Amino acid sequence: MSPRIPTVVLGGTGYVAGELLRLIAAHPNFRLAAVMSDSQPGESIARAFPHLASSYPGERFRSQAEVAPLIAAAPESAVFSAAPHGVSASLIDTLLSGAQRAGTRPRVVDISADFRYASPETYAQVYAHAHGAPGRMREFTCALPEHLNEATTPHIAHPGCFATAILLASVPLLAAGLVRQPLFVSGVTGSTGSGRKPVEGTHHPLRHSDLYSYGALSHRHVPEVAACARAASGVAAQFAFVPHSGPFARGIHVAVQAAASRAVDTADVLAALRDFYAHAPFVRVTAEAPRIKDVVASNYAHLSAAAKDGTVAVLCAIDNLTKGAAGGAVQWMNRLFALPETTGLTAPAPGWT
Repeated sequence: MSPRIPTVVLGGTGYVAGELLRLIAAHPNFRLAAVMSDSQPGESIARAFPHLASSYPGERFRSQAEVAPLIAAAPESAVFSAAPHGVSASLIDTLLSGAQRAGTRPRVVDISADFRYASPETYAQVYAHAHGAPGRMREFTCALPEHLNEATTPHIAHPGCFATAILLASVPLLAAGLVRQPLFVSGVTGSTGSGRKPVEGTHHPLRHSDLYSYGALSHRHVPEVAACARAASGVAAQFAFVPHSGPFARGIHVAVQAAASRAVDTADVLAALRDFYAHAPFVRVTAEAPRIKDVVASNYAHLSAAAKDGTVAVLCAIDNLTKGAAGGAVQWMNRLFALPETTGLTAPAPGWT
């Protein structure tokens, strides 16, 4: 058996980092070398994530000063960044610069938004601050693994969780020319999508047994969705997106609707989806409407569709922390290291969560 790949997680105390650690613990080819948290260096992983205590009984968070030499010393390493938007880019730039000086070769998958855009100007328009490492942007490709056969850059920027679900549902429609502009999207996400720090939108007494929209037609990830959809389908698409906060912790459900460009029925749309994802191991297309409980805590996406009276609708359910973040990132890292992309990711959803 070949040596396991030393693996580093940046921004280690958030929900996505915790999900990365869960997946790495069961991965046959990745070995956790360090988890970086400048806010909690020295604290145990088990204290931050009690459910991971059996996998990491003695591991503690490390500072950037401790992590940088590890990345510089390893001939190859896998680096996942779950650091916040606006922080991740400069952190990655510093660590990659140290590795370049040492002649080592880390591969990075960034789960923040920092490398999802083609230019620093576009990023600044969306996030209202300058990009932390504009010179590195050309080293990253932003795409879902289902929509890009081979990356031409050394590093990957993983699309966001809502973006993942919307792109999985809409790109086949655009690529097959089945719909006209615009595409109308309604999506519901669990509270973990807002991060670990408690805020009003995720406070349980306010969110429990409730459902409400936010950022209607102005969600900041829409430009990212449009850019990725164009790269994957070759079509410049307009998305009208209304996101909602759901009364559950994990999962995303989106419905994408548009006017049909020609006469189609439900069977035609389902066939187009199945054909497009014929070689995508984590995408399942069924006639039944997808349910969040069937995908939560897994890297699988369930899609279905309907067509009637000139309207097409595609439905998609994913887990926001797994397929929409950590699982998709591991899927990409598998490919960057020429591993089967399913490695360590085939566990089914637990159900009844």
